[in-house]
This record gives sequence, C-alpha cells and structure tokens, in this order.
Amino acid sequence: MAEIKLRQVRHSYLRDHRKEEDWALKELNAVWQDGTAYALLGPSGCGKTTLLNIISGLITPTEGRVLFDDRDVTDTPTGERHIAQVFQFPVVYDTMTVYDNLAFPLRNRGMDSARVSARVGEISRMLDLDSMLSQKAYGLTADGKQKISLGRGLVREDVNIIMFDEPLTVIDPHLKWQLRSKLKELHQRVGVTMIYVTHDQTEALTFADQVVVIYEGTVVQVGTPVELFEKPQHTFVGHFIGSPGMNLLPCSAADGATVFSGIPVQTTNAHKFKTNGRRMELGIRPEFIRFDNSGFEVEIVKVDDLGRYQLVETRRAENTIKMILAEGTSIPAERPRIAFDPKHTWLYADGWAVS
Repeated sequence: MAEIKLRQVRHSYLRDHRKEEDWALKELNAVWQDGTAYALLGPSGCGKTTLLNIISGLITPTEGRVLFDDRDVTDTPTGERHIAQVFQFPVVYDTMTVYDNLAFPLRNRGMDSARVSARVGEISRMLDLDSMLSQKAYGLTADGKQKISLGRGLVREDVNIIMFDEPLTVIDPHLKWQLRSKLKELHQRVGVTMIYVTHDQTEALTFADQVVVIYEGTVVQVGTPVELFEKPQHTFVGHFIGSPGMNLLPCSAADGATVFSGIPVQTTNAHKFKTNGRRMELGIRPEFIRFDNSGFEVEIVKVDDLGRYQLVETRRAENTIKMILAEGTSIPAERPRIAFDPKHTWLYADGWAVS
C-alpha cells in the first residue's frame, strides 16, 4: 500500500501547450492517504482517466512528479509500480476456469500452489465466486466476469493501489448496487488504497471515503460526501452533486451584504467582500429552502409528488428556484413566500466559494 503525492502535476496531449485550455489536466498538488478509498468524479472528458493513467504509469505527465511513499515513480514503468487495474469492460481469459483466472497473477509471480490455492479461496469467498471456481469464464454473465476482474486486482498482496476505471458500466442496473456494496465491504476488509473513476455521483458517494471532483481539467474540491453536499466549494460541485442540484442565482454583493432580486439574503460565507467585476452567484440546495411568511414572495410553477418527498418548482422574476419538501408538507395556495437557511446559503465569485 502507498501514500500518493502529486507535485505540480499537469498534462497536455499537445506539443505546443501555451494556452490554459491546451492542458487536459491543470496543475495539481495533492496528498492521498494510504489505505483510503478515493473516487475521481466528473463528466466525460474532464481529465479523470488522464489522472488515473498518470498515477498508474500509462502516461508520463508533461510536468510535475508522482511519488509513492516519498519514492519518485514518475518515470517508473507501470509493471514496477505494483498496481492492479480493473477496466470498464471485463478482461478475462474465457477458456480458463474462474479458479485459473484468479490464480493467474499469482502463478506469474512464482507463488507456490498451496499459497495460490489459499489466496484464491479467500478472494473467491469475498466475491461470492467460490461456487463456480471450476466453470469456464466464457459462460458467465457480464457481472460475473467483472467480479473475476475485481478478484484479479484483489488477489495480489503486494499491490500499492487498486484502480477502477468505470468498472460497473456494463453491469445491469439492479446489480450495480450489490457490487458497489461489495467493493465498499472489500475495501474495509483489505485496507488497500483504492481509486475509483466514475461520472456517476451515486457510485462515487457510496464507495469513497474522499471524492475528488474534477471539472474541465481542474480538481475543484476534495472532500467527504457530506462535505461536498453541504459545503460545495465550486458551483460545479453544487450543480453536479445532488438531484436536483444546487440552485444557482445571480446576485450582487457589497459591504458584507448579498442581494438577490432586490432582497437581502444572509449567507454562510459573505463578509466584507469586493466583487471587482466578478460574476456573483448565490447557491442554495433545494433541501435547505422552506415556506416562511417572513421570506420573499415567489410564484409556484409546479409540484411533483415523488413519494417520500415533494419537488416544488418556484419562480421569482426570471429565476427558477427548486425546493425539496418532506411528504405531506403544506404548500401555500396564495402568495407563497420562501426563505433560505443561512447556514447552507453560499456566495460564489466566478464559480468559487468566497472565503
């Protein structure tokens, strides 16, 4: 296992990379703790796989250094980094049995048969593969084959990191939750550093201890699922995480006062602040808005009853404001007014939370 340090790492696929947009991965300085489960979360093309490949050694970064436990591995080949990688599509040997697929990495390293058998047995029980060890891999379903891929990553005891690159893409939706839970359980049991790449917020938030959110090549926030939900440090985090995401509303800010649509609004992070021509926005999640006669007036556009909660869409001037209310909450019929929870209302300048 290894602590990962990234020092001034950035990467461009272009020979001439003078402009900011030429960089697929913007400068990154980070320390990722040994034994922690991380998720790299963001939309397609944001730089997730580039970062994963830099850590694994498949890509040498244009600039910066990569260290495992203070050992510089920037120029170390992938095979010498002791990394296991599970890809989007299952990589198995169809003509081999499940047992032989799991044993393959150990036999390649000259491990004696007794130890191979013990280790394969341990991992196959973890993954619920022990009843099919004698079966040929070609007869298995996609999720069964992906379990083999997971098993080959876990079976080695000498790995520094196990990496997962969109590993549940080909899995049926009703089986994804089961495999996500299994991965979480496995991490807690084996304690190895894991990095999980995904564009799916549910996968990231249910798997990871720490989520690394990437937007247009920039790491915009690293934090626990709770921190990302309650304290988004960038508007992209607020928008991308949550369903629906954070309401983002144009506002003005001066002398410690934040004003939205002519109404002063108290925020958790607004102090004496000069806008200096920056784009100012107010961020509030739908969960932290309530009907309140002391608030400001809005128009109710529609109400969707989603069983456990109600999704209410309101409007003030040209701005849509969404609310999530508990089932059975009374909705005013006339002149509704709403209020924001100041502890969860954020002020942003050019996308970044004001500090």
